[in-house]
Amino acid sequence: MELIQITSSAAAPRRPEWLKVRIPSGENYFDLKGIMRGNSLHTVCESARCPNIAECWAHRTATFMILGDECTRRCAFCAVPKGRPHGGVDWDEPERVAEAARTMGLSYIVVTSVDRDDLPDGGAELFARTIRALRQRIEGPKIEVLIPDFQGEDDALRTVLAARPDVLNHNIETVPRLYPIARRGSRYDRSLRLLRLARELEPAIPAKSGLMVGLGETWEELVSVLGDLARAGVGIVTVGQYLRPSREQLPVARFYSPQEFADLKREGMRLGIRHVESGPLVRSSYHAHEQTKSLTDL
Repeated sequence: MELIQITSSAAAPRRPEWLKVRIPSGENYFDLKGIMRGNSLHTVCESARCPNIAECWAHRTATFMILGDECTRRCAFCAVPKGRPHGGVDWDEPERVAEAARTMGLSYIVVTSVDRDDLPDGGAELFARTIRALRQRIEGPKIEVLIPDFQGEDDALRTVLAARPDVLNHNIETVPRLYPIARRGSRYDRSLRLLRLARELEPAIPAKSGLMVGLGETWEELVSVLGDLARAGVGIVTVGQYLRPSREQLPVARFYSPQEFADLKREGMRLGIRHVESGPLVRSSYHAHEQTKSLTDL
């Protein structure tokens, strides 16, 4: 597969038909928007301009984003606002997340956050409190947390795992060569180590990760990353097409076909990953409950 260089001046390829999505609308969409604003909460669906927001919110599912809406890192693919967060930690936020999830009638809940490198624990304690608040407010919920790398602090990871999420997710995002371009402030080896350590510390909690394609990587690089994730003990991997949220982010280098996504799924499973969700519009939290349901033992 030919390597396509990432340059801001390159002509953007035309978006294919299989990547068309509908405009958010409908009663459930506006109801969820009201619930989020009424509880002063953020969602990654809105902040990251996820293309699946219309479908997910129509089915009353959303991914809560805690610790504010300003990220301390400057990933070049992401539309979440960047800068130094104002103020400290909102310790009441876990209760509002739990109340919103209860109001929405959720049984599978996904919680993520911005990167908070300004905090000593990277926000780990707030993740733990959110997990506990959800279990107190909702009967028998399944909780998935999509965590940052906590700058490699093992104690922060232990804090989250001690709260017993049902799934521990951390996205690898892209291939090692593209980290300096696409994921500034992060390190491939650090993210891989976090996933490996999570499995060592709590083998009963499934580890999950996600990859974007279309940033200029080669096929061989993608297969190598899938192999690294398999060897780290990651049981669920999502693979989706990178879509440029706005002109401020990196351009799309190429669009992968549905057949290529099917081939990536086969490669991941051949390498030993138990569940690979691979498709143009797949995102880390997209149909998350179905991904986890497919696993009987990790």
